[in-house]
Parts: sequence; C-alpha cells; structure tokens
Amino acid sequence: MMLKSLTRMMIASIVLTLSACWSGEKTGPEDVHWDRDVCELCKMFISDPRFVAEVRGGEKRKLYKFDDIGCAVNWLNAQTWAGDPTTEIWVAGEGSTRENVVWLNAREARYARGKFSPMNYNYTAIPASQAGPDSIDFVAMTNGILAKGPNHICRTPERHK
Repeated sequence: MMLKSLTRMMIASIVLTLSACWSGEKTGPEDVHWDRDVCELCKMFISDPRFVAEVRGGEKRKLYKFDDIGCAVNWLNAQTWAGDPTTEIWVAGEGSTRENVVWLNAREARYARGKFSPMNYNYTAIPASQAGPDSIDFVAMTNGILAKGPNHICRTPERHK
C-alpha cells in the first residue's frame, strides 16, 4: 500500500515538473536557419548574419524573424502590441557570422549607417559600449526607418488588431 502511494507521488511530481517546463514563457532570440527562414515582412530568405533581427511578443509571445532591422521596425509598427514593454527586439551585432550571431537588445544597441543591408535600410547594430560619436540610438533609428516607410520590395504592413 505504501509503495503504491509513493509511486503515485513520484508520478505526480514528475508530471508537475514537466508541465512547469512546458508552460514556461519563452524569452530571448532563437537560432536562425540560414537560407530557410524567411523575413516576416518581405518574405525573402534570411541569409546575412550581420543584419538579422528577431521580435518576440504578442499574446502568445511568438518569435518573428527578419532579414533587416528596417523590416522588423516597419512590421512591428503595424502590430497593436508594438508598445508593450515586454515585447523583445533583438538585432545581430555588426561582427556576427552564421556560426556566431552576437545578439544585442535592439533598444539598448547603437546604430551606424553605411553598410548595405539586405533591404537597403543600411543600419548596422553596435553594442553601446563600442559605439562611436556618430552612432544613433534605437529611437532615432526607428524614426528614420518609419519616416522612409517600407522598402519598395516590401508590402506595406497592415495594422493588426
């Protein structure tokens, strides 16, 4: 009888532990499947590790991938949850490679212009600690992208409810 109770308690403990793992809220960026993952906005394959961006948010905290921070900014601007402080925005740092993406919190990174990016927004992300005097912050970069609007290749995102 005691063995039966002990077995039931062990099974209940395992079930509770596993359910806690499965229900845990996801956070942070995820690996990119180069030349297979597509940009959420422009639907082009993601291939250049120096410009990849990811956004995690919305009701189910889904992860969305982008080939250029400009696509991420334009797409996110059309989401009703864009201003939610729990929305995560990640961007690859300028030294990223396919083997080693250096993920930066996009809101904390600095941005420089000059290198051609996949969708021609041409912003390179730099860690704030390594940024030069000509770099700009996330708000200035976002305002610059939104002022220009989506690249001619991208469809204009529709505002989602």
